Amino acid sequence: MSVDILILNTAVVDIRSGEFRFVEKLAGPGGLAKCKISDMPKYSQKQYQNWLNGGFATSGGAGNTAPLIARTGIKTAIGVNLGRGDFGGIDIQGRYFYNEMVRNNVDMSETFVHPELPTAITFIYDKENAERGGLAYFPNCNDDFDFDRYKGAVERLKPKVVYYMYSGLSEKGDANNGMDLAEFIKWCRSRGAVTIVDSHTLTGNPQQLIEAKEPVKEYKLLLPLLPELDLFLTSYDEARMIENTIGGKDKFLNLTKEEYICYFLNFLADMFWQDDNRARIFGVTVNNGVIVKYKDAEGNIFESEKIESDFMLGEVIDLVGAGDSFRAGLMAYITQNIEDFKGGQINIREAIQLGNLFASVYIKSPLGNRYGNIEAYEKMLKISQSKIKFGSFEKLIKTI
Repeated sequence: MSVDILILNTAVVDIRSGEFRFVEKLAGPGGLAKCKISDMPKYSQKQYQNWLNGGFATSGGAGNTAPLIARTGIKTAIGVNLGRGDFGGIDIQGRYFYNEMVRNNVDMSETFVHPELPTAITFIYDKENAERGGLAYFPNCNDDFDFDRYKGAVERLKPKVVYYMYSGLSEKGDANNGMDLAEFIKWCRSRGAVTIVDSHTLTGNPQQLIEAKEPVKEYKLLLPLLPELDLFLTSYDEARMIENTIGGKDKFLNLTKEEYICYFLNFLADMFWQDDNRARIFGVTVNNGVIVKYKDAEGNIFESEKIESDFMLGEVIDLVGAGDSFRAGLMAYITQNIEDFKGGQINIREAIQLGNLFASVYIKSPLGNRYGNIEAYEKMLKISQSKIKFGSFEKLIKTI
């Protein structure tokens, strides 16, 4: 048996409620925090079930990506840890995640049921008046991610693409200063897989961290990892924090946002792209598209290019998962054009626009139906390639 893409780690259920005032004690107003299980509130399985049944929850992490790819008809599997419990052998939040994946044609054969730790949860404080609430992430059994176990998954499923989510959010996954993950990714490439890893840190308020120009220790994990990756995309805020940690910090204060991103991508290319000739794409997402830097299979490095989204339509329902859903579209394109990518012949603009389409559809769909507007790959690709001026999000959805 083989699959097109294997997505690893970070099975999590995101629960939103105005009750979660405790989040801002852990994360600060509008902030983010990776929390200890000892700080997790003692909600019962019954209470979780009420939230899950009441429409207050969505599947996060791999759940923002895997179902979107699978719904296109591309063979998608995930390898994740879920907590043991009384709902078919899994706890209620793990059962919710599992069922959502299966319902959307994701292969769940590589699920490990952890005997001690519960399924991961992110509590999102749903503040009134459109204020940004905080997020408190409890990794729970994600902290015990075992690379040797999931090497077996790679050997069994033989994926074209291996996508690990996320560097910076798992104690065992981040062990040995990131060397364990870097060695795993290098091993996956030796098996012929194209590799992508997201980096994420849930530490405080991003704007405060950027302004303080202080290093964020989780981004030091990128030092051994980035040389091994074929694809790496991050946000502008994370780019600033990454550069504050592994770069020059104070040298480029007068650059515009786009000038800074080009500097940042050049910095990464100079630091991590000099020792091989394989094709690579690094990029930074912005509010109206992506700025990408490309290296072909002959070692030629091209200037950074901004690719604006053709799908900036309609009202955003929820931005959580915007980057993950963008990567879903990008990865769908890569898996279907894998030899072109490896040979340095990929159409980057088409790849990015498919990612932009997925992200737009995802963040503008109702929370209870975030996957429903993703259709077969050829149909989504045709829309992303079209030159139609849709005019409204409703017209776009009717076209899909």
